[in-house]
Amino acid sequence: MKTLQTVVPTRYWHSLEDGRIQCDLCPRACQLKKGQRGLCFVRANQGQQIVLTTYGRSSGFCIDPIEKKPLNHFLPGTPILSFGTAGCNLACKFCQNWDMSKSREMDTLADQAAPDRLARAAQKLGCRSVAYTYNDPVIFHEYAIDVAKECRKLDIKSVAVTAGYICDAPREEFFKNMDAANVDLKAFTDKFYYKLTGAHLQPVLDTLRYLKHETNVWIELTTLLIPGENDSSTELEKMTQWVVENLGADVPMHFTAFHPDWKMLDKPPTPAHTLKMARTIALKNGVRYAYTGNVHDQQGGSTYCHNCGHLLIGRDWYILSDWNLSADGKCKQCGTVCAGVFDAQAGNWGAKRLPVRLGDV
Repeated sequence: MKTLQTVVPTRYWHSLEDGRIQCDLCPRACQLKKGQRGLCFVRANQGQQIVLTTYGRSSGFCIDPIEKKPLNHFLPGTPILSFGTAGCNLACKFCQNWDMSKSREMDTLADQAAPDRLARAAQKLGCRSVAYTYNDPVIFHEYAIDVAKECRKLDIKSVAVTAGYICDAPREEFFKNMDAANVDLKAFTDKFYYKLTGAHLQPVLDTLRYLKHETNVWIELTTLLIPGENDSSTELEKMTQWVVENLGADVPMHFTAFHPDWKMLDKPPTPAHTLKMARTIALKNGVRYAYTGNVHDQQGGSTYCHNCGHLLIGRDWYILSDWNLSADGKCKQCGTVCAGVFDAQAGNWGAKRLPVRLGDV
């Protein structure tokens, strides 16, 4: 078997007068001396260029329900082959996947797959799509794009699960190869972003506007509500109003429950009533599809017709219980179109989570 090259050159960087190199992939703009790595840990100055050091290497592969991404309006009920690498370009103190995103150990990357092999594995495993997830695919930009190109040849869709923290030129190249994205809108104040993620809000809003108005990528938003940090009714009012005004009423919003993790162990888990409040505010402000997540809430997890209120897709956790969409994605009760990307029938993958090693496929 041909050995896969795991260190590859990248394109988004420029040299500085003092001999350092600036990475231009994301707004963090890391300026690196020879041998230094960026905050993401996987992009480094080697040979007076920025290289990706984790090409083709993964922390593992798993078949998930697509609703786990979460995506509720993109091929519901179907299996998705998920994978990530190591590192991240944000420094979220509340990271729920910190064992991968904060990893500084290349031993974390136990599995390896060339892009064409990964795409063929997804097809053989019966997955309709591949998710670039667990850590932010922005930082393994070159690998994610190459995988997506191979997937497209086999009619396998590509789903980015991302914080949307990326500069203009690499953003255009990245998302033209994606079919859907779930973007973390972590809060609606720059104070939160700077204090708890080490980043800023505006680049994320710019990415969301770009996705909605300049691409055909299907997008859904997720906000992890942290008690006392981003869960006030005032902030949720402003956030949901901005979404409707700038992205439109059809972009689904997911409000999910925080649990103490990584460097934020002092906060309690998010109460269910906070999630329900957020959903109520979103619906009031014109968001047509608002969901609660990480809690057992059948109503908050199900999809309803925004016109007549009829139950379109019933969900109990990740299991679909009802399917009342016509073959062309319309409400069977009143004929109103439900926004999204749907098959004529729902998938039946259910809540299964199946770890796989590509070497066995």
